[in-house]
Amino acid sequence: MLQLSQVFLTFNEGTMDEKKALQHVNLDLKHGDFLTIIGSNGAGKSTMMNIVSGSLLPDAGDVVIDESPVTHLQEYKRAQLIGRVFQDPMAGTAPSMTIEENLAMAWSRNKKRKLIPGVTKKRKDLFREHLESLHLGLEDRLSAKVGLLSGGERQALSLLMATFTEPKILLLDEHTAALDPSRAELITNLTAEIVDKFNLTTMMVTHNMQQALDLGNRLIMMDKGQIILDVDESEKKDLTIDKLLNEFQRIRGEQMANDKAILG
Repeated sequence: MLQLSQVFLTFNEGTMDEKKALQHVNLDLKHGDFLTIIGSNGAGKSTMMNIVSGSLLPDAGDVVIDESPVTHLQEYKRAQLIGRVFQDPMAGTAPSMTIEENLAMAWSRNKKRKLIPGVTKKRKDLFREHLESLHLGLEDRLSAKVGLLSGGERQALSLLMATFTEPKILLLDEHTAALDPSRAELITNLTAEIVDKFNLTTMMVTHNMQQALDLGNRLIMMDKGQIILDVDESEKKDLTIDKLLNEFQRIRGEQMANDKAILG
């Protein structure tokens, strides 16, 4: 479903600010895989998501979605294959538009453009049906401006907009980090329900290690632009936060030892 092969990306190459953002990144996700991604700030997590979405292009390497090469496909064209929810609840929606107008815009993302009204009676009924699954009462507020919604409501709407057209890939970039604990729990539960309902191939970046353990069937850890740990479903079931931290320290220790050996 998704393959990244030997992906490299360097920011500000040849300057004092040069940073190797991604190095030797290889990843292979099957249809329906739910991958959680952890790592410290600057590890390359969001950069890798941006490579998948097309908002960044790699210096080298290949990106394949559903057996089709998309490495150099522009972001707006790749958007037909990808749904994405960002950390900021203000992103991903148009605040001056109504709920139904936002949903109509999302619905048309992977449809052929036609000269018909964006919000028809049939579509309103469909939107209400999908909104009911959020259990937030938004199905009764179709004409409300999205800018008036709370952060949790808006993020729930963003999640719905990103998924109800059943994209090939769903990208979740710390999509609960800006919410209070109760709303974060709500969005986490909705995420699990929606991903399971549509069997979506999903990548989720999170700094919440318990969330990374609880969700999905696979986990990777990144550091300095590389995937340093890849845990499959059978191994993930036995993981704890302490085990993850210990594994990180072990790997970092080995890297430091190798660096010292290379430097002599």
